[in-house]
Amino acid sequence: MKKPGKRSRATGNTKASRNGGKARAGEQAPDARPRGLKSSRPGKTIKRSSAAGPKAEQKRAAEDREQRGAKHTSHETSRFLRGQRIDPRRIDGTETVTELIDGTFLAYNAARLREACQLFTQKMLDADVTVGMTLTGALTPAGLGMAALIPLIEAGFVDWIISTGANLYHDTHFGLGLAMHRGNAQESDVVLREEGVVRIYDIFFDYDVLLSTDAFFRKIIQGPEFQRPMSSAEFHNLCGKYVREREKALGIGQKSLLSAAYAAGVPIYTSSPGDSSIGMNVAALALDGNRCVIDPNADVNETASIVLGAKRGGGRSGVLIAGGGSPKNFMLQTEPQIQEVLGIDEKGHDFFLQITDARPDTGGLSGATPAEAVSWGKIDPDRLPDAVVCYLDSTVALPLLTSYALAVRQKRPLRRLYDRRRELMDLLRTEYGRAGDPAEAEQTDSTLPMHR
Repeated sequence: MKKPGKRSRATGNTKASRNGGKARAGEQAPDARPRGLKSSRPGKTIKRSSAAGPKAEQKRAAEDREQRGAKHTSHETSRFLRGQRIDPRRIDGTETVTELIDGTFLAYNAARLREACQLFTQKMLDADVTVGMTLTGALTPAGLGMAALIPLIEAGFVDWIISTGANLYHDTHFGLGLAMHRGNAQESDVVLREEGVVRIYDIFFDYDVLLSTDAFFRKIIQGPEFQRPMSSAEFHNLCGKYVREREKALGIGQKSLLSAAYAAGVPIYTSSPGDSSIGMNVAALALDGNRCVIDPNADVNETASIVLGAKRGGGRSGVLIAGGGSPKNFMLQTEPQIQEVLGIDEKGHDFFLQITDARPDTGGLSGATPAEAVSWGKIDPDRLPDAVVCYLDSTVALPLLTSYALAVRQKRPLRRLYDRRRELMDLLRTEYGRAGDPAEAEQTDSTLPMHR
């Protein structure tokens, strides 16, 4: 039996513990902590001022330094204090957009926008990166097609696009020479309806703009080249050709995103063809026997082939997401389509840049973070540091991003991915064949064990 008063290895008891944990005069209690801040990492004590340290002692030390005129004790050896010091340039009206963003966008979502601009220009616009862009929200009615998207396409900074159908429909207004106007969002919508005015928040336009655009689409879709099933990229390419002809006839210059994409060989897909006035007009013509069909299967496979082609060609894939919604998922699902569904070895997109106002905690895809996308195979986990989410309105961020990119990067050669669709689909089919055939019918009946 162990003698009383001696330390027990099993329990760690000491003489002091028998006295209620109190140490004798002149002795330090066995559990007394050394001066300074005890780190959350066992065995390490950090001897510097901290909110978790001894307050009175730190206060006296600071007052003493002030009295002596001593230099401020800095913690800059900490790995947490290695970021750029907050010391912005003084704004005087002479700064460029690049200088403004790099020199004054230092914190919060301004900093995220600076990081987005730097990621886009320093990495995503490298020669070997294929850049896909998604468009959600009413961007083209606000003029962003002409102001930002067309310059990005013509500079070779965007190689392929997934958009809502609404953005492409409203983009067409400008290519047809139809007008959109700035308005007051507080006006009565009942009065606007009576006046024949349609409102998209603070954008107003004549109701006849819709009727004229519908008539244009119905006319061209009745053409012989439309009388077949096709991917939405083929459909939009054909539409862009006719919009471009109308622009030339009107002498209005380059106004339409569809027209610019046609000229540059940039394929434009829509993840939900029926969810726009363009799709509604296609559906209406089907009632009259029109044979134009937008094939979603072709869209799924063609978009996957673009990403696979980028990777197998020794390059990388980057995504620029303006908003969220269905186009965001359609862009990101290319990797699960390649990996999970087709069984082709891949790791995910290399670069992720999103501009959104959606929260991540509601479970919606629009706000889902790139870290969450890693678990789905959509983003390469090794490239997660090359991911930026900027919580900002796209109508604010996109013009700034475009100006920044055009200021610091030279134009890239156009990839003309639309012209390479057959080649890329052949690659996808070859890789799918190497991955193995799907299970035979008798192997997939309901008698197989259920997935748990």
